[in-house]
Amino acid sequence: MQRRAGVAAEARSLGRGISAAIPPGAAPFLAAQRLAALAGVDDRGRVWASVVMGAPGFITVPDPGTLRLAARLAPGDPLRGGVAEGAPVGVVVLDPERRRRIRFNGRSGGPMPDAIDVHVEEVFGNCPKYIQARTPEMHASERTGVGRHAVELSPEQEDWIRRADTFFIASVHAARGADASHRGGQPGFVHVEGPRRLRFPDYPGNNMFQTLGNLTADPRLGLVFVDFETGSTLQLTGRAHIRWERPAFADLAGAERAIEVEIDEVVEIEGSGGLGWRFVGYSPFNPR
Repeated sequence: MQRRAGVAAEARSLGRGISAAIPPGAAPFLAAQRLAALAGVDDRGRVWASVVMGAPGFITVPDPGTLRLAARLAPGDPLRGGVAEGAPVGVVVLDPERRRRIRFNGRSGGPMPDAIDVHVEEVFGNCPKYIQARTPEMHASERTGVGRHAVELSPEQEDWIRRADTFFIASVHAARGADASHRGGQPGFVHVEGPRRLRFPDYPGNNMFQTLGNLTADPRLGLVFVDFETGSTLQLTGRAHIRWERPAFADLAGAERAIEVEIDEVVEIEGSGGLGWRFVGYSPFNPR
């Protein structure tokens, strides 16, 4: 991906910022956060993205090699089986208020009653682009665990995606494990092409291409859309195809490429109330 995009030299320089341990300065940031997205693989080999939420303090750093999330995946979450000991796990911790994010890739420390441990192998920050500003107002709710499974999107779920300004994406690599990342844009930036097909733009970023590099090697991916008003989530798993030819993304403002997604399965999990975030404004980087 880096070579084809013509940014291999820049990416090599940026890659020096990837750490094998959690830097001490990250702990206070993590302790203040209330939302993280996970990436992993279920026992059928399908890739999923999920979210965990909690009050400030639910994310801690027991030691420089361990990230601990004091949370549980909802009973109906398809990724529950993907956090077994040694399983590849990716995490992105998002601060919507300050438009900051940090990504962690590693291996699960195994099931715990009320926490998820990740033995970290890679840590790196990302730029603030495309993060919509939201201010915390109250404690986050929890997902009820009542999951609805389908092989395609319902009309209501299609509308949900069309209104979305944020989603999280999971990808995997045979040697490097799982990765979780964030995507954002103006409502409507994700195009619903049909009940089993989506298309979304790839905007200019940090030129590392962790996600698209993974998808080039392995097209499996997972997406999760979060309803900040209800706490519900919409999880999709499927396969991606990266489109480089301009006619494939000419209608996607600001795009450098397009990603087409063929959906294999859909899981919607109800929330028990709002996530405690008040919308403030769209990212100034969002193409319009």
